[in-house]
Amino acid sequence: MSGGCCGCVAALKPRYKRLVDNIFPANPQDGLVKNNMEKLTFYALSSRPEKLDRIGQYLEQKLTADINRHRFEFVFIAMEALDQLLVSCHAHSLNLFVESYLKMVQKLLECQEPDLQITATNSFVKFSNIEEDAPSYHRRYDFFVSKFSSMCHSGEQFGKEMKQKIRGAGLRGIQGVVRKTISDELQVNIWEQVHMDKIVPSLLFNMQDTKSTGADIESPKDEDDPAHLAEVVFRDLVCRASYGNIRCVLVPILVHLDNHRAWVPTDFAVRVFKIVMYSVQSQYGYLVIQLLLSHLDKHVKDDPQIKTSILTVLFEAVLISAGGSIGPSVLEVFNNLLRHLRISVDNKGKNQAQYSAEVKFQDAIVNTIGEFANNLPDYQKIEIMMFVMGKFPQFADEEIGGHMDQQLQINLLKTLLKVATKYKTVIMSNAFPPEFLHPLLRMSLMEDAGMRITVQDILHTLIDRHGNTKKLKRIELCGNIAVLELSVEKCSRQDILFMKKSGMQFYWHILENLQLESNRVDNLEALYCTMGLLAVEMGGDDIIVDLFRLALDIQGLATGTTLPLTHRCALHAMVAAYLNLISQLVTCQQAFEYVQSVIELRKFRAQHLLPDFAYNRTNRPQSLSELEKSELYPKTDQVKEEWLFEQSLLTTHLASTGLDVSRLGTPFTQKPYSGDNMDPTMSASDIGSINIEMESVDGSPSMARRRYSGVEEITVESLKKMLSEENTEDKEESERRRREVVNTFRTAPFEEIVAKSEAKSNHFHNKLNEILDFVSNTCVKETPVDGMSSEPGDTPFGMQFPDLFVY
Repeated sequence: MSGGCCGCVAALKPRYKRLVDNIFPANPQDGLVKNNMEKLTFYALSSRPEKLDRIGQYLEQKLTADINRHRFEFVFIAMEALDQLLVSCHAHSLNLFVESYLKMVQKLLECQEPDLQITATNSFVKFSNIEEDAPSYHRRYDFFVSKFSSMCHSGEQFGKEMKQKIRGAGLRGIQGVVRKTISDELQVNIWEQVHMDKIVPSLLFNMQDTKSTGADIESPKDEDDPAHLAEVVFRDLVCRASYGNIRCVLVPILVHLDNHRAWVPTDFAVRVFKIVMYSVQSQYGYLVIQLLLSHLDKHVKDDPQIKTSILTVLFEAVLISAGGSIGPSVLEVFNNLLRHLRISVDNKGKNQAQYSAEVKFQDAIVNTIGEFANNLPDYQKIEIMMFVMGKFPQFADEEIGGHMDQQLQINLLKTLLKVATKYKTVIMSNAFPPEFLHPLLRMSLMEDAGMRITVQDILHTLIDRHGNTKKLKRIELCGNIAVLELSVEKCSRQDILFMKKSGMQFYWHILENLQLESNRVDNLEALYCTMGLLAVEMGGDDIIVDLFRLALDIQGLATGTTLPLTHRCALHAMVAAYLNLISQLVTCQQAFEYVQSVIELRKFRAQHLLPDFAYNRTNRPQSLSELEKSELYPKTDQVKEEWLFEQSLLTTHLASTGLDVSRLGTPFTQKPYSGDNMDPTMSASDIGSINIEMESVDGSPSMARRRYSGVEEITVESLKKMLSEENTEDKEESERRRREVVNTFRTAPFEEIVAKSEAKSNHFHNKLNEILDFVSNTCVKETPVDGMSSEPGDTPFGMQFPDLFVY
């Protein structure tokens, strides 16, 4: 009777319930009844697709009952059935079924049994790979994010194998949540900070777990290894981040590294950000760099080792982003780094370890700035060098480096040198704008000998375009400079014009440098290299004469100065080596033979005036007493005339090659004009050379020159006196006229102002026409210059271009 009642009750059940009941076997060891599972799937797909959500609800009831009764075998069977239904059903009613499905997955994850959690996670991963037809408006995954993140940290109470399984399941679950939510904007925003604060630290925790990671990074990884799996998920997360979301990923990384003190050592931090830079979309790489810079600001007062690690990570990030953008605010980036440099220099440190850590941090800043500059176009590199130059104080000539911390100056010079090494010079005028050249040359006169060498290294880097610096580092005599294998090209017109305008700046500062008593052998060799590079890179016919002139001035300096004997011998030796070099560059055989004759004479009678002796570091006395006792140097400092190079003979030999030697006898006695007070129409040269050039200009109109008697010398004091005696009546008259002009523009009608302007303009044009007519009539009467047409119909100032330039 009871059996009949049971059969009646079963028959009264809805068909979908009977189909669900039939998939469970009597013995759970037999597993899912496949034939009945196919019937249930067919019923859900074709017969009653609207019943799918009820099937899900009924399976949820049975699953809950089995969990409460600890019948875990039937739980596994139910989850297998759910997986098959999910894979097979793609109807629009799948959304309602998914709600029941997610509740079942959540119930399993809430259990303490690790096998149930792993099963639920594997099922969820399969679900995350399904593309649904209709979007979901109300589905939430907050619980899954929290649970999977906690699984990434759990498993310590189990064995190593089970711990890896639980953590691996949690990592795959996080990947499933990201994959499922990131493609549907109507679902929960997985990029919210509350979710990223759970996901990102979970991934980093497993990546940092060295116990489960092999020592060899290059060795093949086990796919179930949590460290390897966490890296895969982390890469997938970063590469999916868009412009607005990348910050949400980066902030938890920085917080994790801070909280777990993972900056020192830098291996893990560098590894993490290398993954970020290689995975993030290339156009967003500068956001990573900007965020690292901002994070460095937060640690400005922290241990220098932490700051150095952050800067090391920044350096590696910049290396990876080579060729890409480093952000729109380039100067702000450099200003930020230079500010940290100044702060670090101010932090002297109470002990040697602290000081050493700060020095490492400063070196890291210099290297990072150089790498930043390497990503910039060349014109911006010059701007960066000018920007760094602006961090030096605006010192006067007599206060060079007087009130500034020496360590900061050294680091700023290192920064300039680092940026300069990234610059590729093409045209000298672009590499040395006046706003950059003049302060740089002024810094070459600093008191510290080491800093002066650094300034010369900067000049070498920017002047040398053909890799000749190493070949000119040593001061030596070469009978044939072909052994140096110098790369010499014809000087361009732009470089010749640059040297005519700024060459005097180089010459005068070289002479001033050579007069400093704190010079060492390295300083003199650096100056010689600068002179050699000027000759090789820009030694055109018009410039080579000035270089001979410079060498003769150095000789005069060594003869008439009060420098120590060792310095004077070194200067004479430098002149010999330099004249030997440039006489071969100019291909003047007579000048070269004359230089060689003086050198040969010195070899027999004055070896102390040659490089082999003067720049031999082993025979240099360390003090004045040692110099007096030394038998290597002569007892008297007298230099015979026959040992010196005569300016008249060099002039004769150079003139035979067709060079203009009119300026060779004029020494560089005047300081050149600076960039602040230089007239743009004047060449930067001394007063004597200006007069010679003005008098030798062909075709210039003969105009009366004002001559001075030479009795009164124009000095600073005389100018001050003139200013102090200025007539007060002239001041009042000037002020009255100024007021009249202001009142006119304030009160007069517009037509009146226009009329006055036109009258002044007409007067100016009339005067200009008179001057041009006068010049034209004067030039017509003169003898035509060779090579120019003298036909009557030619324009007086017409220029005949060769056919090559006509198109």
